[in-house]
Amino acid sequence: MSNQTERIIIFDTTLRDGEQSPGATLNVDEKLTIARALARLGVDIIEAGFPFASPGDFEAVEKVAKEVGTASGPIICALARATQGDIKTAALALKPAAKPRIHTFIATSDIHLEYKLKKTRAEVLEIAPEMVAYAKSWVEDVEFSPEDAVRSDPEFLYQVIERAIAAGATTINIPDTVGYTTPSEFGALIRGIKENVPNIDQAIISVHGHNDLGLAVANFLEAVKNGARQLECTINGIGERAGNAALEELVMALHVRRHYFNPFLGRPATSETPLTNVDTTQIYKTSRLVSNLTGMMVQPNKAIVGSNAFAHESGIHQDGVLKHKLTYEIMDAQSIGLTSNQIVLGKHSGRNAFRTRLKELGFELSESELNSAFVAFKEVADKKKEISDWDLEAIINDEIQQVPELFRLELVQVSSGDHARPTATVTLRTPSGEELTDAAIGTGPVDAVYKAINRVVKVPNELIEFSVKSVTAGIDAMGEVTIRLRHQDRIYSGHAANTDIIVASARAYVNALNRLYSALAPSGRSPTPYLTTKKQ
Repeated sequence: MSNQTERIIIFDTTLRDGEQSPGATLNVDEKLTIARALARLGVDIIEAGFPFASPGDFEAVEKVAKEVGTASGPIICALARATQGDIKTAALALKPAAKPRIHTFIATSDIHLEYKLKKTRAEVLEIAPEMVAYAKSWVEDVEFSPEDAVRSDPEFLYQVIERAIAAGATTINIPDTVGYTTPSEFGALIRGIKENVPNIDQAIISVHGHNDLGLAVANFLEAVKNGARQLECTINGIGERAGNAALEELVMALHVRRHYFNPFLGRPATSETPLTNVDTTQIYKTSRLVSNLTGMMVQPNKAIVGSNAFAHESGIHQDGVLKHKLTYEIMDAQSIGLTSNQIVLGKHSGRNAFRTRLKELGFELSESELNSAFVAFKEVADKKKEISDWDLEAIINDEIQQVPELFRLELVQVSSGDHARPTATVTLRTPSGEELTDAAIGTGPVDAVYKAINRVVKVPNELIEFSVKSVTAGIDAMGEVTIRLRHQDRIYSGHAANTDIIVASARAYVNALNRLYSALAPSGRSPTPYLTTKKQ
């Protein structure tokens, strides 16, 4: 197998490394929703999780393998340490996939060997090929990573890689595990591997990197110039610490600057053939979906998908863009699926028109999801004269999050003003089916709502983030609320959208509490005894 493929393979690890972001924990159904979106996006490989880590991860990988890992779909990959237990568990989880891949790894840097593995170089030289061969006995497609490769002795790294390929590894991934390297150093490392590993032509060279110094994307692009042909990345760049290399930035850099990168892949400089299989028009909606489900907001000035990425406030810039877009825009907003705020539906629109427009926007909903979303659409349409595509996206993303509805918000009512004490009354339906009502006073209406909800749910938690974003312009705009709360050192996120920002805030909070409650009581039993009789 030659590592001189004529295109770049996109390996998405949003569901594995991305989910390791603090507060980004996803349930099985949410992972499946994102996996479907990644398949529509056109990624080549989905790293669905680390099956040995937990029963939940095993179930998620197995479900993604079964429902997304079809013959026409992407390769489904599972991570495993270089141990038989990890590898066997990964193989079993991947069994339903038409194209399974096991990704096994072991550290190769001296600092990891001494302090983490407590093993010698000689031991690692034996373990790596042995475990690659074991993985190969389960699946044909095996990827091997020498963890912390950037800080490893190059000569030792060459030996480990050579043995891993000889044992059956078809992809060799070079990780910048701690986000330490720079573009020139990373390019030289990839070039050194190509020049010093005798059998490297039998494997694809892949790269994985973190963004601790803000250099991950730049490092990857330099790696491409030196022979890397697979890029391991995440939507919105989420991941541990400062995150991973961002998929949307890599794909659009290769798209916008393809004439520059073409020669490095053996193509004519003027070739217009895309360098990846990614459907760029799916980028924006996939970014929004991941942001909403993880509760991790995209900063406004984020490249490609930030709300300001295609905005111009400077008078000089505005004048230039009006005269010709290319004066200040190097790519068209529509190329990432960011359409104009076109009005498409209203309160008299029927179910068929609603379903048709959702398909046009790229949403594939089950019958139950469609029913729920249509009810939510009608509620919004009664409050807003015109419904935009962005409103529809907010409604759908709000409806498909699949959070277990243990507590259901039935009523929220607030009273506030500059000379009044903010007061809120809420009614919640409990997991046992009872309706409980309580009230509280707060520093503001949202604070009062949250205190009233806490009096019913009775699960201690700390609100650590509260953010509000307008979906569209205008006084009747829908507002999206994202919150994050902490309980026993774990973080849970919630998201909701509504034309009434107080209602959205309440629903987002209940959303997060349901995640928390579900995690504490997977069997459905109460982790702490909320009130089981109505307040007098």
